Amino acid sequence: IGTVVGGLMGKAAAEEIDPTFEEDYWRSSFHTRPYANGASFDDFSPAYRYGVTSYLNYPDASFDDVESNLARDWNVSGGNSKLVWADARIATREAWDRLIGRIEGTRGSI
Repeated sequence: IGTVVGGLMGKAAAEEIDPTFEEDYWRSSFHTRPYANGASFDDFSPAYRYGVTSYLNYPDASFDDVESNLARDWNVSGGNSKLVWADARIATREAWDRLIGRIEGTRGSI
């Protein structure tokens, strides 16, 4: 029962994720990232978006568990991004990890 309830709570929290809110967050904090030096938000926004959508597609998996799938699909999912996966991975992971932190915070308050 605990697993089912935990899964349902995770799904409910994931359904509350607003991709526009996430993009606004990354747009305003991008400049603080070490990899931002010499880059623009537009360079990395596809990777942040990919992190959000990938988390929503794999809400019960860890990033490490699905990274090979994400790397494989980056060239299609990244749209017009000029980033190779090795560069996009960092921002994708950060977006994923931010959602995990937000979801775990929601679970703790339920």
